[in-house]
Amino acid sequence: MAASSTSDPIVRVARFLDRTVAEGPGVRSAIWVQGCSIRCPGCFNPHLFTTRGGTPARASELVSRVVAAGTSGVTLLGGEPFDQAAGLAAVASGVRRAGLTVMTFSGYGYQHLKNGDSAVAALLAATDLLVAGPFEQDRLDHDRPWAGSVNQEFVHLTDRLRDVTGPDRLEVTVTTSGDVALNGWADPETLDALLDGLPVRRSRR
Repeated sequence: MAASSTSDPIVRVARFLDRTVAEGPGVRSAIWVQGCSIRCPGCFNPHLFTTRGGTPARASELVSRVVAAGTSGVTLLGGEPFDQAAGLAAVASGVRRAGLTVMTFSGYGYQHLKNGDSAVAALLAATDLLVAGPFEQDRLDHDRPWAGSVNQEFVHLTDRLRDVTGPDRLEVTVTTSGDVALNGWADPETLDALLDGLPVRRSRR
């Protein structure tokens, strides 16, 4: 793949899900990025900590996939989206130009992000709903949808997703080859009981 440019930067993608009802309000596309510098203890996706792996994709390609999926918008997860802020800002801006919404998860607190560089500012500017703050494994959130722990903030950066709510959902996908993948949120005990004895590739918040 050719070198990235400022107009069409490259994002290292761990997983792209065309349609999901478990990663934000309504039916959405979801992009998990590869790499996280925060590395919260107890994180559901420790395999996404390393910057090795994943698949490089141009921002414009990701925008096209989201728009083609026919969903209400995209949710950006990881890994840590703000570790690839420039690329994901281009993705988020393109999705917003198509009239769709953007929800972004981050292990950084909102105050920290507000003091970030221009790429961080650009991703914030293109995000409608931000879920910010590190995952704290001893403070699991059993009440709010989409949050992993009670310390995490829901920051409405626009009014577009302000009035939407929804239940927490756990989405399980079984391929024709028998592979099982899941995304969404459930406590570890529920997941272990559900997946006992099954080969599984987990992609969770």
